[in-house]
Amino acid sequence: MAKVRIKGMSCQHCVASVKEALEKIPGIENVEVNLDKGEADYQGEAPPETVSAAITKIGFEVVS
Repeated sequence: MAKVRIKGMSCQHCVASVKEALEKIPGIENVEVNLDKGEADYQGEAPPETVSAAITKIGFEVVS
C-alpha cells in the first residue's frame, strides 16, 4: 500500500472528501483515510504528483 501524509483534515467530512478525491484517480483503489494520523493509504499505481494535485485541489496540504 502507498501512503500519503495530509495536513489540514479536521473532521469526518474532510476524510470523506480526501477519500473521494483519491478514488477518482484512475488506478487507485482501496483508499483508507485516517484522521488521527493525518494519512491516507491506497493501493494502485499513480504518479505522486497526481495524488498530491488531487489532495491540494480540495484544499489540503500534502506533507513530505
